[in-house]
Amino acid sequence: MTQRYSVPVLVWARYAVQFVAMLVWLGPAMRFALVRTKRLRVQVFRGVLLLASSLFFTNALRSLPLAEATAIVYSTPMIVVLLGRLVLGELLTQARIAFVVIGVAGMLLIVQPGTDVFHGAAFFGLGAAIVYACYQIMTRQLAGEDPRVLLFYPALIGTIAMTALAPGIQWPSSMPWTHVLMIICGGLLGTIGHFMLILAFRLAPASALTPFTYTQLVWAMLLGWLVYGDFPNGSRVAGMIVIAGSGLLMTLHERRRARLVAIDPITVQ
Repeated sequence: MTQRYSVPVLVWARYAVQFVAMLVWLGPAMRFALVRTKRLRVQVFRGVLLLASSLFFTNALRSLPLAEATAIVYSTPMIVVLLGRLVLGELLTQARIAFVVIGVAGMLLIVQPGTDVFHGAAFFGLGAAIVYACYQIMTRQLAGEDPRVLLFYPALIGTIAMTALAPGIQWPSSMPWTHVLMIICGGLLGTIGHFMLILAFRLAPASALTPFTYTQLVWAMLLGWLVYGDFPNGSRVAGMIVIAGSGLLMTLHERRRARLVAIDPITVQ
């Protein structure tokens, strides 16, 4: 759809579909509880961050192959480590620094400065990763909130913001029903996937779930190949493996460190 319609139209549709779907699904039972929160400002800012990430990533998809765009966004865990230090005051250990450096090296293997991939679209992908990392930091600060509320606010903020910008958006004069159906399905899939992710992180620790999220890189590579005929070259596949490996090693390190902290919180630094 990014080859046929403007990015703002697609992003507006993505959040509008989620907004309407949640009102139909949860509105009758939850009513005003759907927007009840103790930290309204954080919820609103978090919704703005996810909207910005969506705009960046959708712009990246206009020019970058699916696998490369997805892999660049998967530099998010490395950025979260740095933001965790700056925003939350989390300790920046030598291991964490090493994983960040390795992850950056993997990203450079993908974008390859000096090649045709290293252009505006790659920077859009990196922007999406940075903003999404900020979004994850905000999500950490909202631990304990109802996951349905966490899912609804981005849809609400995204719909309001993009509707406010509607007069400046280049709207299509007509659209085949098949395209309408594809856009609606995209919005519904995004809603379901996002909700499942929130539930997963509510029911299990992040260290146990992170390995599963990295399978998205595999699916992005396979679908990009099967649907679009795009298969990354050797160095970009290596970059994806480096990014995924760094993220998984970071997860294992954090899991081990959490156990040691539980046993002896004074000794572990």
